[in-house]
Amino acid sequence: MTLFERVRSSRFLRFAIVGGLGFFVNEAVLFAAIRFLHLDPYAGGIFAFLVTVTFTWWGNRMLTFRGEAAHGARGIAAEWFKFVTANTLGFLANYAVYVSLVTFAPTPLNSPYIALAFGTLVGLLFNFTLSKRFVFRA
Repeated sequence: MTLFERVRSSRFLRFAIVGGLGFFVNEAVLFAAIRFLHLDPYAGGIFAFLVTVTFTWWGNRMLTFRGEAAHGARGIAAEWFKFVTANTLGFLANYAVYVSLVTFAPTPLNSPYIALAFGTLVGLLFNFTLSKRFVFRA
């Protein structure tokens, strides 16, 4: 099975790819928000999150969960809101793992970079599960 066939047949891989692209969107929007909109890093982070979560919601409704995507303005708006909520909860799970490892884990797990990797993985699994079960349901 080729890589393309694996990605095509795996919702999780498609979700991860959209999320990976979302990382770059987040960084670019954060940069633009700070540099060109003159937002502070905190307001810029919130602005970047809202743009990025909208990007990943759209990508996942078009690529990952196309058959389950909502229709009609009201359904699409509700779907977006559920996705934002799910991703916020995923971020909290991500951050909880990160903080827990940095604070309580022994070396090398307490390294911020290793903790970030574990937190990101937990957030990815959390967001995928919530998206599949609560946001994009058939």
